[in-house]
Amino acid sequence: MHRLRTCAARLRPLTASQAAQTVGQQRPITVASTGGSRTFQPIRCYTAPVASEPFLNGTSSNYVEEMYYAWLEDPKSVHKSWDVFFRNANAGAPPGAAYQSPLGLASAPQLSSLVGAQPNVEKLVEDHLAVQSLIRAYQIRGHHVAQLDPLGIMDADLDSCVPTDIITSSDKLGFYGLDESDLDKVFRLPTTTFIGGSESALPLKEIIRRLEMAYCQHIGVEFMFINDLEQCQWIRQKFETPGVMQFTLEEKRTLLARMVRSTRFEEFLQKKWSAEKRFGLEGCESLIPALKTIIDKSSENGVENVIMGMPHRGRLNVLANVIRKELEQIFCQFDSKLEAADEGSGDVKYHLGMYHRRINRVTDRNITLSLMANPSHLEAVDPVVQGKTKAEQFYCGDNDGNRVMSVLLHGDAAFAGQGIVYETFHLSDLPSYTTHGTVHVVVNNQIGFTTDPRVARSSPYPTDVARVVNAPIFHVNADDPEAVIYVCKVAAEWRATFHKDVVVDLVCYRRMGHNEMDEPMFTQPLMYKQIKKQKPVLQKYAEKLIAEGAVSRQEYEEEIAKYDKICEEAHARSKDEKILHIKHWLDSPWPGFFTLDGQPKSMSCPSTGLTEESLNHIGQVASSVPVEDFTIHGGLSRILKGRAEMVRNRTVDWALGEYMAFGSLLKEGTHIRLSGQDVERGTFSHRHHVLHDQNVDKRICIPMNHIAPDQAPYTVCNSSLSEYGCLGFELGFAMASPNALVLWEAQFGDFHNTAQCIIDQFICPGQAKWVRQNGIVLLLPHGMEGMGPEHSSARPERFLQMCNDDPDVMPALTDDFAVRQLYDCNWIVVNCASPGNYFHVLRRQILLPFRKPLIVFTPKSLLRHPEARSSFDEMLPGTHFQRLIPEGGSAAQRPEEVKRLIFCTGKVYYELTKERKNRGMEDIVAIARVEQLSPFPFDQVKAESERFHNADLVWCQEEHKNQGYYDYVKPRIRTTIQRAKPVWYAGRGPAAAPATGNKNTHLMELRRFLDNAFGLDAFKDQE
Repeated sequence: MHRLRTCAARLRPLTASQAAQTVGQQRPITVASTGGSRTFQPIRCYTAPVASEPFLNGTSSNYVEEMYYAWLEDPKSVHKSWDVFFRNANAGAPPGAAYQSPLGLASAPQLSSLVGAQPNVEKLVEDHLAVQSLIRAYQIRGHHVAQLDPLGIMDADLDSCVPTDIITSSDKLGFYGLDESDLDKVFRLPTTTFIGGSESALPLKEIIRRLEMAYCQHIGVEFMFINDLEQCQWIRQKFETPGVMQFTLEEKRTLLARMVRSTRFEEFLQKKWSAEKRFGLEGCESLIPALKTIIDKSSENGVENVIMGMPHRGRLNVLANVIRKELEQIFCQFDSKLEAADEGSGDVKYHLGMYHRRINRVTDRNITLSLMANPSHLEAVDPVVQGKTKAEQFYCGDNDGNRVMSVLLHGDAAFAGQGIVYETFHLSDLPSYTTHGTVHVVVNNQIGFTTDPRVARSSPYPTDVARVVNAPIFHVNADDPEAVIYVCKVAAEWRATFHKDVVVDLVCYRRMGHNEMDEPMFTQPLMYKQIKKQKPVLQKYAEKLIAEGAVSRQEYEEEIAKYDKICEEAHARSKDEKILHIKHWLDSPWPGFFTLDGQPKSMSCPSTGLTEESLNHIGQVASSVPVEDFTIHGGLSRILKGRAEMVRNRTVDWALGEYMAFGSLLKEGTHIRLSGQDVERGTFSHRHHVLHDQNVDKRICIPMNHIAPDQAPYTVCNSSLSEYGCLGFELGFAMASPNALVLWEAQFGDFHNTAQCIIDQFICPGQAKWVRQNGIVLLLPHGMEGMGPEHSSARPERFLQMCNDDPDVMPALTDDFAVRQLYDCNWIVVNCASPGNYFHVLRRQILLPFRKPLIVFTPKSLLRHPEARSSFDEMLPGTHFQRLIPEGGSAAQRPEEVKRLIFCTGKVYYELTKERKNRGMEDIVAIARVEQLSPFPFDQVKAESERFHNADLVWCQEEHKNQGYYDYVKPRIRTTIQRAKPVWYAGRGPAAAPATGNKNTHLMELRRFLDNAFGLDAFKDQE
C-alpha cells in the first residue's frame, strides 16, 4: 500500500531540459528514478475517471505509474486533473497534497494553494490495493478452506484454522480496512486475475463470490509459490475464468459410463471373491475416469505412449478399465487351483504389470499403455517408470516429450513418507534424466494403513514435496467427478504446455480397510462410522445427472446391466484358464529379440574378441581430442599420451580396456548409457570420457562419439547424489530395449546399499517375479586399501547370498554348460583382476542371446597397478571371457609337485603373487583366479583341482571371514571335488565392520593372512 502513496515522493523530477526533450516524442524514453533508470514505450492518452466516481477509483498502482511516465513524455497525453497532480508532485508536494478535484479546473493551481489539502485519495487508493491483496490471498491460501474431504470430517491440510485474510464473514473485511458499506462499491480488477471474464471492474461482493467459486469449492489450487509469472497466469486463467468448468452432455454421459465401469468392477470382485485380497478402489472410484481423461487429453496433444507406475490399491481396476487387459486374465488370477507355468515364481496379482497397444476411442489415435510391475515397496517404481520413459523418448527421437509421457500414481502416506519420491522429483529437470513432465496422481485416502496423517507427516499436505520443483498442485474432492475431470484436463494441458511435473491430489477415503480382510474400526472408528453412512459417488453423480435431465434412470440402469454382463461373460471364460502364464503380464516386451528367423536363439555366445585394426583405431580415439581448437588440461594431456603409448605397446589398463569394449559396441550399433556420480571423469580420475575446454565454459568433447560415422550414440552423464533414484532410473532405461548397454556406477561400491530396495525388489528377482529380463550392469568399486570401513567393501556377500544356484548340486557339464548356466541364473557376479577380462565381460553382456543383470566389483588401486595390464593378444578374435584364469606360471610346469592351490578373486591376486615371489614358492604354490563367482565355474574349478591333485585347497580373500566370498565358494568347491579334501581359509577374521580405520592394523591383518596363505603348516591345527 505504501508504494503508491509515496509514488510522487520516490520518483526523481526531470530537469527542465529533460522534460523539454520528452514532449511530443514518439520513441522510447529512458527516465531516471530512485530505483535506477527505466525505458518506456510511448503510451496512449489517458482520460480522467468518470466524474461521478471518486477520484482514482479503479486505478491500480501500475495504472498510475503508466500515466506518470506517459505524462513525462507528453503532459497532454493525460487528463488535465492528472497533469495538475503530477506537476504538483514533481514540484515537491508531499503525498496527499498534490491532488485537486477535476471539477472546475480552469487552470493549473499553484502549489501553495494545495499544500495542506487532505482529500480522501489515500483511502481510495488503499481500498483498491486492499482488494488486490484480497484477491492475492485467495490465490495463495484459498485451498486451505476448499471443501476437499468427501466425508466432511477431515482437513486435507491438517489445520482447521481459517486463514485470517480469507473472507468468511463481513467481520473479516476489517482485516483489509474495508467494511460492509464497501461490498457494493465497484473496484477495478488487476491484471493478475481473470475472475472478471470480459469485465474489468466488479462490485466487491461479486469479487469475493467469484474468488470463492474459483478457489474454495471442491478444488484447491496451490501454485503461487511458482516463480514464473507466465505459468501463474496460465493457471489463474484455467481456474478463475467464469464458467470455465462446463461440460457438454456427451462428456457427462461418458463420465457416468466410466464411473459405472470403475464402481461395478469392484462390486463384481467383492461379490465373487469376498474373502480375497484385491486392494480395491472403493472410495476413490473417480480415479479411473481421472486417468482416462489424462490419457485422452494427452493423446489429443500428440502423445502416443503412456508409461504408468502405481501402488497396489486400485491396480486391478486400472488394468481392467484403463489399460484394458482382458477381464478373464484378471479373473482367473483368483482361482486357487490355477497352476503356475514354469516361467518363474510369479507374484501376487496386484503387483503385476501390463503392456497394451490400442485405439483411443476419444481421439481415434493409436496409443500404447504400459503399467509397470511394482512390489509392495510403494514408491520404488517411480524412478523405474521415469527411466523407461526416458529410454522410449530417446529411441523414438522424442527430444521434448511430445510423444512419450509418464503418469505416476501415489498413496498419500507413501508420497509424503518415502524419500524416493523426493529423489525422483529432483531428477525431473536434469538434462540426462528429464522426461519433460510427469502427471502425478495422489490417491489421498487420508490414512496410511492404520496410521492417521497427523502422525504420519509433518507437512500440511502429503503433496508438499512437489513444491521443491515448482510443480503446481491441484487438490480435488474425489466425490465430485466433474471437478476431478476438470483438474485432470488442466494437468494434462499443463504438461503439454510447459513440460513440467504437475500433481493431482484426489482427496478421497478408503471404504474397506487396508485390504478387504482388514478391520479399520480398530484404529479409525469415527472415520469409518462416517464412511458407512457415505453414499457411493456413482450413486450421487447418477442422481445429479438424472435431476439435470442429462440421462434417464433407465439409461443409467442399462449401462450398469451392460457392464455387469461383460464381467459375467469374462468370468465364465476365465474358468477355461488352467495355467497361469506370467508372460501375459509383461510390461516391457522385447518383440523379436529372443528369436532368429522365427526360431529360438541357440544357447551360444560368439567370440568377444576384436581385430587388431579395431583395437588400434579405438585406442587412437581414446588417446586424442577429435575436435579442433579444443584446449584440455595439462594433466589430461599426459594421460592421453600414456594411452597412446599403451596402444603402441599393444597393452591396455583398466580404463583403456573399458574404452575398447564401449567403443567396439558403439561401432557395432549398440547404444551405451553410463551414469552415476562422477562417471564422466571417474571417481578415481581414470576414465575421462568427457573432456572440458579449459578456456570456454561448458564446451565439452566426448571422443567416444567420434569413433565411426554410423555408430550408435554414447550417453555418459554424472547423476544427482542419489543412488536409490538413479539406479531405479537406469533399471527402467534398460527395460525399454535389450539392444543397449546400460551401466550404473556407484561412486564407491558400498553406496549401493542406499539403493538396496531396487536391487532386492527389481534386479535380483525381477525375472522370477515378472518374467522380465534385464541387462543392467552395476559397477561397484571394491577393495581393502587401508582407507577405513567406508568405501572399502561393495558387500559381495550380499549379492552372492541372493544367487539362485545350488551349492550342493554339481550340474551336468554339457557342451553349452557355460552359457546354459548364465541363462538359468538370476544374475551374474564377477570380480575381474584383468582389464582384458573386463573388456570381454562387457562385450559378452550384449552378445549373449538373452539378458541378465551383471554385477561387477571393480578395482581402485588396480586402476594404475603396473601389473594390472592386458595384452592385445588376450582381446583378439577367438578370445572369450575367462570365468576362471588358471595358474600359468612355473607351478603349471610340474603340477604334481605343487603343494598348495590357492583360489582367489580380484585385487588380492596381485598381493598373493608378490608374496609368493618374495618367498620363492612359485614352483610349489599355484594361484587360480575365479573371475566369475556366480554362476560358479564348477567345470573349471574341477579341472584346476584335478590338475594339482596333490595340493591342499585354500580360498584366500582380503575381506573378513563373515564377509566376502568364502561362505559362497566353500560349499561349491567341496561339491566340485566331491568333498575329497577340506577347503582351507586364508583371510581376515570375522568382524562387524568391513575394514579397519587404522593403517597399521590394516597392514598387520594383511601380513597375517598372507602368512596363513603361504605357511605350509598353517592349517594342520584345523584338521
